[in-house]
Amino acid sequence: MATTFDLNDLKRRMQGAIASFKQELTGLRTGRASASLVEPINVEAYGSRMPLTQVATVSVPEPRMLAVQVWDKSMVSAVEKAIRDSNLGLTPNTEGQVIRLRIPELNEQRRKELAKVAHKYAEEARVAIRHVRRDGIDILKKQLKDKVISEDDEKRHAGEVQKATDSFIGDVDAALAAKEKEIMQV
Repeated sequence: MATTFDLNDLKRRMQGAIASFKQELTGLRTGRASASLVEPINVEAYGSRMPLTQVATVSVPEPRMLAVQVWDKSMVSAVEKAIRDSNLGLTPNTEGQVIRLRIPELNEQRRKELAKVAHKYAEEARVAIRHVRRDGIDILKKQLKDKVISEDDEKRHAGEVQKATDSFIGDVDAALAAKEKEIMQV
């Protein structure tokens, strides 16, 4: 753990938690086809795990369909397996090197399940942000104990850390509310 207090570093780490949260939200489908839906999928290719977008082109030919154009014919079955194992509820339909994914309508129960998953992702992001806050407060307490900073400075910096934490948690809540609204729309 660093022994110097850097508010900008703490904010950068909190921003990273939000970026990760927003990336997870793009993987939740909302009933409309979107190329970002399959971005989190990794394919076992050439002896390593690679993002789907590095072995294929994803397009949206229709509002409720994705087309995955696999570049290497030998990779089609690996891409198909990765899509099936991704828990997105999509069934690949292969035609040569093109894999078509029909996006089914979301029923009310599935929408509620997706909303719960979004809430779980949001809570994980909030916890990550709080961990960063705790790290910052611990640094301040250590500096106070070592008499590097005064009590007034420690309190002022702790307030700044809390203000940043509240701001980033507000961002998480706003992103969650927007995604929940998107999911629950019929």
